[in-house]
Parts: sequence; structure tokens; C-alpha cells
Amino acid sequence: MALVRKFGKPDLFITMTCNPEWKEITDNLKEVQQPQDRPDLTTRVFRAKLQDLKNQIITKSIFRVVAAFVYMVKFQKRGLPHMHMLIILRQDSKINGPENFNYYVSAELPNKDKNPDLHNFVMKNMMHGPCGDLNKNNSSMIAGRCKSNYPHQFCQSTTQGKYGYPIYRRRNNGQIVDIRKAKLNNQWVVTHNSYLLLMYDCHVNVEVCSGLAVFKYLCKYIYKGHDKVVVHIASNNCDTVVGEIKKFQVARWDSAQEALWRIFEFDLNEISPAVISLALHLPNKQCITFSRNQNLENVMQHELTSKTMLTEFFHLFSINSKARSCL
Repeated sequence: MALVRKFGKPDLFITMTCNPEWKEITDNLKEVQQPQDRPDLTTRVFRAKLQDLKNQIITKSIFRVVAAFVYMVKFQKRGLPHMHMLIILRQDSKINGPENFNYYVSAELPNKDKNPDLHNFVMKNMMHGPCGDLNKNNSSMIAGRCKSNYPHQFCQSTTQGKYGYPIYRRRNNGQIVDIRKAKLNNQWVVTHNSYLLLMYDCHVNVEVCSGLAVFKYLCKYIYKGHDKVVVHIASNNCDTVVGEIKKFQVARWDSAQEALWRIFEFDLNEISPAVISLALHLPNKQCITFSRNQNLENVMQHELTSKTMLTEFFHLFSINSKARSCL
């Protein structure tokens, strides 16, 4: 929220998921191994791709100049890591108006004759479902309808929808592909950026954030915390009193991928520019730390005891006019 107050609302939301068929992974597997057998390998490769994605967006400015960004790395329960990133563009680089959305985001199947590689990557990585009437047992189905609202309606041009969600161009141009035993068209295409999809050959979902309601949802989405699992322990013997153990226990789920990510000490999140939280306290009511062998009188009389980040922030204001521009 501090970044939004300073730089304005986010412009782009990107989700990138590890592809177990990346050449860097498959070339280093033994004959009997599957990608899930090498969490160390998939973790390192995904992290390298993530670092390159950051370089493309932040340094090479493929979406124009970035003012601020934040990303979080998460892990599916089956293991593969994925990343969510919010990007705020500089004021002179903002995406203004639905007519400019198509330069950054596509929701259509590419022409197979003109862009065969891009067409294949969209078919492989960016087609949703099928769900709904085509497959009522799909995992995206909740209460008889798709939670992601697929299939979307055809639309001749990109427009601004309700609550800040864009309605992307999905023309009824007759393109149909066979995906998972179903015939799908532009109504089933997940929004993507063609350049990133060609470069990384994985699921790279790119969305335009065109309203504050979208931002509030996405901010909670990327900071929702670790995966959880609910455990219920019961006894086969009906006469045994299990007691408190019988109750459902909420636990944290850590996959092998996340364990390796932490062992390698890779960053799980990053925010730029950095936001530092200053703890508030009443006068002379700040928290202090000291070792058990220290003399309390000496601790109380020490000059550093009376200083905190908050008091020094105010002190800097009083002696430095440039610092007064900081929030």
C-alpha cells in the first residue's frame, strides 16, 4: 500500500509457473527419473528463469520503465514452484486506455501459419480446461460453474469491464484446436504476453490491472501466506477414546521444492523500492534488548537505549531538509 501511495496503482500482474519439460531439466535427468524426482534441479532452473524474467522486465524494460515491483514465490502441493509479480510502471510509461492493452496482453490463438512456434506454445501452456459442459469434473468447477469464468464471451475489441477487470479481445475468427479431447477456440485462451511466452515456454499469465479493486485483491493474493493442510486422526477401534487428537489439526504444508528453495537460501519475495516499517511507541516506552549478564543501570544510562528507528527518523527531519520529502 505504501508503494501505491507513492507510485500509483499497479499496471501488470504476472504469474509464472515452472515447466517440468524445460530442456535444462530433461537433459539432466537419468533414464528412470521424472522431474518430480529432482526438486533440487527444478528449483535451480526455475530460479534462474525467474532471475532472467526480472532482468527482462526491470533492466531491459520490455513493458517500458518500471517504478516499483513486488513478487512472491509459492509452491504447489504437488511440488512445482510458481511466482506472482505486481508491476507499477513509471508515470510516463503507464498503460492508458483499453485500446493499448492489446500491445501487452493477448487472449487469442496466434495464426498457425505466421507464428507456428507461438501457436504451439499457446496450445501447450495457455489453454484453460476444458471445463463446464465439456468437463464437469474439472478442478476449476465450483458449484457447477468455472471459478475463472471460462469459457469467456467473444469480443471484437478490448473494453473496460466492471470492478476494473478488462474484457480482452477474443474474436470469433474460426480458429479451433484439439486440447485434452476437446475442441477449443479463443474463448478458452488464458491471457499472455507473446514475447514472454516465446522466451520461457511455460505458463506465463499476464493481466492488466486497470482498477484499485483489482489491486486490493491481487495484493492479498500474493501475500496469502504458506499452503495449509488439515489433518484428522481417528481410531479404527470405536471403543478407544482419542480425545483432542480426534479434532482437526491445521498444519503447514512444505513440499520438497520449498525445502530446497530455503536450503539454497533463494529469496522467497522481493519488494522494490524497499518499504521499512517503523514501530510506534510512546515516549520512553520503547522495547530494548540486553543480555542477562548486563547491569540494568548501565543499560538504562546507555545513549543507544533512548534511540529507536522512529526517534532517529524524527531527528533526521529536524536537521536535514531533504529528508522531509520522505514519508
